[in-house]
Amino acid sequence: MTLRWCICEGFAPIDCRLEIDVLIHHREWWRPTSTGRLINRVIPASRGHVFRHDLPLTEAAIVRPGRTLWILHPLGEPIPKNEAPEGLQVLLLDGSWREAARMMHGVKRWGRLVSLPMTGPSRYLLRDQQGTDRYSTAEALLFLLAALGLADQHARFRLQFELHVYAGLRGRGEKAAAEKFLSESPAREAFPDLLEKLAQRRPSI
Repeated sequence: MTLRWCICEGFAPIDCRLEIDVLIHHREWWRPTSTGRLINRVIPASRGHVFRHDLPLTEAAIVRPGRTLWILHPLGEPIPKNEAPEGLQVLLLDGSWREAARMMHGVKRWGRLVSLPMTGPSRYLLRDQQGTDRYSTAEALLFLLAALGLADQHARFRLQFELHVYAGLRGRGEKAAAEKFLSESPAREAFPDLLEKLAQRRPSI
């Protein structure tokens, strides 16, 4: 974010019993709207890996010993029930839908392809989602946290995600869209002081 829309004051790191890895396409790595990078910032124990066609990753670089690896993708099987987060590792694929498909084919043999029951409109207004069933990487993680019963981590990560989207909209000058987004967001009550500061008019430089 530019300094004008910095939201570091609202940053709150999250601990999680689920091991989380994000495979980020190299084109996505530098985009400030990347929610894969957001995951790595907010959940410090998570790991980010850059996907490049000319530098293939190895299984040893991704898979953590003693954990069952789930690779989230819409083509996967329905999420297994009654799985304890302590025994799981999830690999999230961060990129466009075409990029995610290529990444999936490169890593699918390392674990279990799993899909999530994701419903409702996407809250990720920083990108044009291609269809009503398309969600950001951060939203996929939110659905997974809820499915695994990690309610506290879900609530806390949702606040960070919503603050990220709001600041991104304001940074683009989309004030009306940002205010509508905020009116339906739990971030309004969670960060009143920060939001008040962001709303203050600043002198032109």
